[in-house]
Amino acid sequence: DTLPYSIRVLFESSVRNCDGFLVKETDAMNILDWKTKQNHVEVPFCPARVVLQDFTGIPAMVDFAAMREAVRNAGGDPGKVNPACPTDLTVDHSLQIDFSKCAIQNAPNPGGGEQKPLARLSPLKPPLRKPPPCRGHSGCRGSCGAGEAGRSPGPFPAQIENTPILCPFHLQPVPEPETVLKNQEMEFGRNRERLQFFKWSSKVFENVSIIPPETGTAHQVNLEYLSRVVFDVKDFLHPDSVVGTDSHTTMVNGLGILGWGVGGIETEAVMLGMPLTLPLPEVVGCELTGTVSPFATSIDIVLSITKHLRQADVAGKFVEFFGSGVSQLSVADRTTIANMCPEYGAILSFFPVDNVTLKHLKHAGFDKAKLEVTEAYLKAVKLFRNDESSSREPEYSQVVQVSLSSIIPYVSGPKRSQDRVAVNNMKSDFQACLNEKSGVKGFQIAAEKQNDIVPVQYEGNEYKLSHGCVVIAAVISCTNNCNPSVMLAAGLLAKKAVEAGLVVKPYIRTSLSPGSGMVTHYLSSSGVLPYLSKLGFEVVGYGCSTCVGNTAPLPEAIRNAIKQGDLIACGVLSGTKNFEGRLCDCVRANYLASPPLVVAYAIAGTVHIDFDTEPLGTGFNGKSIYLRDIWPTRQELHTVEEERVISSMFKELKEKMEKGNKRWNLLEAPESTLFPWDLKSTYIRCPSFFDKLAKEAAPPRAVENAHVLLFLGDSVTTDHISPAGSIARSSAAAKYLTSKGLTPREFNSYGARRGNDAVMTRGTFANIKLLNKFIGKPAPKTIHFPSGQTLDVFEAAELYQKEGIPVIILAGKKYGLGSSRDWAAKGPFLLGVKAVLAESYEKVHRSQLIGIGIAPLQFRPGENPSTLGLTGREQFSILFPPDLLPRMTLDIKTSTGKVFSVIALFENNMEITLYKNGGSLNFVARRFL
Repeated sequence: DTLPYSIRVLFESSVRNCDGFLVKETDAMNILDWKTKQNHVEVPFCPARVVLQDFTGIPAMVDFAAMREAVRNAGGDPGKVNPACPTDLTVDHSLQIDFSKCAIQNAPNPGGGEQKPLARLSPLKPPLRKPPPCRGHSGCRGSCGAGEAGRSPGPFPAQIENTPILCPFHLQPVPEPETVLKNQEMEFGRNRERLQFFKWSSKVFENVSIIPPETGTAHQVNLEYLSRVVFDVKDFLHPDSVVGTDSHTTMVNGLGILGWGVGGIETEAVMLGMPLTLPLPEVVGCELTGTVSPFATSIDIVLSITKHLRQADVAGKFVEFFGSGVSQLSVADRTTIANMCPEYGAILSFFPVDNVTLKHLKHAGFDKAKLEVTEAYLKAVKLFRNDESSSREPEYSQVVQVSLSSIIPYVSGPKRSQDRVAVNNMKSDFQACLNEKSGVKGFQIAAEKQNDIVPVQYEGNEYKLSHGCVVIAAVISCTNNCNPSVMLAAGLLAKKAVEAGLVVKPYIRTSLSPGSGMVTHYLSSSGVLPYLSKLGFEVVGYGCSTCVGNTAPLPEAIRNAIKQGDLIACGVLSGTKNFEGRLCDCVRANYLASPPLVVAYAIAGTVHIDFDTEPLGTGFNGKSIYLRDIWPTRQELHTVEEERVISSMFKELKEKMEKGNKRWNLLEAPESTLFPWDLKSTYIRCPSFFDKLAKEAAPPRAVENAHVLLFLGDSVTTDHISPAGSIARSSAAAKYLTSKGLTPREFNSYGARRGNDAVMTRGTFANIKLLNKFIGKPAPKTIHFPSGQTLDVFEAAELYQKEGIPVIILAGKKYGLGSSRDWAAKGPFLLGVKAVLAESYEKVHRSQLIGIGIAPLQFRPGENPSTLGLTGREQFSILFPPDLLPRMTLDIKTSTGKVFSVIALFENNMEITLYKNGGSLNFVARRFL
């Protein structure tokens, strides 16, 4: 009765899966004795299922295919290599914005380099020049002179009305399908190899289901379709739980489902029946009290709670919510809050199932019998939270109190999600950022240049750009779209703005990429979608786009103006990641905001504005329109939600999931037990992780005379280590693809090519914002010390490997921050990195390094390269003893004669076993032999 609810889920799992081998009786007893054993013991956890998204899912499935090959070659039965638990893979990270409200991209891949759009005119703007013949495009409304009989079908199918696409020859509206359909066509075309591989996987692997493209994002589909809350397997009931390779997996905790994001390497182990091993965590109770301000959205609640929990130091802990304020939050609010927990370092943020959850499940389509069983079961095993004030609350490791009444609207930025800025302080804070020295917030703009204005001609009109100008405004497919209130708030704000006569400047890259068709459904049924479209926020597709760097290039005139004036241009997005350079290399300030604020800043055209005293713009009759004039009230939102956001949208999604889509259904794929690798493929390659697979593991080898490949500072993110966005034309990956006969427009993105180890290894540390202390400025470069050359990181690593010289990485605090990304470990491994020596690590990334066979070493408290007098130009030797123990102290000797001690950051014996086996992939493969 006193255990936190999240710990009760761990306890139930240990009891149910106790086999005396992987899960022992002592493990269950340790969990039951959580109050005294927390942080002192390790416990196993067997999730009920696994969720993958395609960026991290394809290397996982490629590894399974390669493991089948390796097991066959070693004399085993490849057909036995299958996931041991239900595994759902959602193809949601392949979407790129080729077509939007006011642009037709001339190339199939904006990630392959800058391209000039064929047309940048609004559908209502007349052509500026004499229209050339349109070569018989049947859909064009311009007078091309082509007769009906002589028209070829071309790329623009006819007979579908209400489209924003323009004929590139007449610059007139074309009766196309929705923009989303054009982007779907491009997605299927450029990713055919990957999709065929996924379809093969769904045919030959047991327990694998593939959610095809354009269905929705992994975390969204997980919430709306895959979540069971309670599993019912052959009349045996147990709680739903999940781990996933998407960092947003934590969203499901808002439904009372224990789940969190892990690396692809650990996920593969879970898929093969191995439990996760984790220190029995502390549980921080977050008590919510009071009521929310009418102007604050769930995003404001998220950011406020993020700040409180960061200050409470919840890294590596569970967070569980309780108190009178919890029942005031809808499930949509809860999932939005739970989604952000990776940003404040917690493993997960758990909302136990209560009456609010049951009410949501009823609307989501759970039938009466299922609901009755769910409620009865959860109450029977004490996993149901009674929201009555008289009910007894669990005991927690510590309690953090948050008053919902004190929360006001915030944004986060300009470079980090933890840097919150009150909206009413935005103007002064941005001004302070211009003044501050370059760093985590500052841009160091000289005082005499802070008021510079750069005029720019665009579409026949002159605009003036200045510091703080908004050039990207994206309501994207993470965090917010599970929450009808914030999305509807954006739509209602847009409606009021259009009705007041406000517009968005045409050069601003606006986009709306929902998490699933359900979002489009309620935006459409509530009548706000046309108003969002009118302001440029048109649905571009379903998947991760701007969020992972897949935005289309800015117009050339705008890019030139930004560079000419050295302007701090801004992106505003309703996501969770805003690292510098993530959206676009010339957009240096990025702010996270709620969807209605994204629309508001797009209308204002600048973040350098005080909404209380300055108008958004001028409406009809020259009237100044302020944000307060168009901000929807809570009553308005509540009315629309009640009337429009109904159970039918969940029913529609489920029908869509079960039917699939035509392109996917017609896609052909092989059915052989082993995948027929195509040696010419630039998407799918058999990786080299199993090349030296032997039946027995060799003891860990010493690292002798290693050079430092990179000398990095604090907060190096997985984006820095393994980019997910576009492939730069000058990069090592681009050179490789060019050598294979591809043109820049065919490069696609790093994320799409994660099934090709040759591309991903060359993309490792290829981020343009990587700051290597050897170079002294942001660039994906390093020094090859034997020759003294400055080279691309891959080229230097390749030389070291040819010379037989091992390499290590030196880093500061929080190495591996950000989204879980398995190639952030696999890439360095294939570059020859034997160890990382850092001041501290992001938890998931540390485990990923071990899972691939890289030793995570940590400086002792108070020590770092500076205090030890290390330049990084030394050579390092590290001896690993055969009887390696968790958190053992090791000595490192440098070529200068210096000897210092570090901590081997293995947390448990299982991690040491994985490391000795060369990582979890080889460990699992050996089990089949």
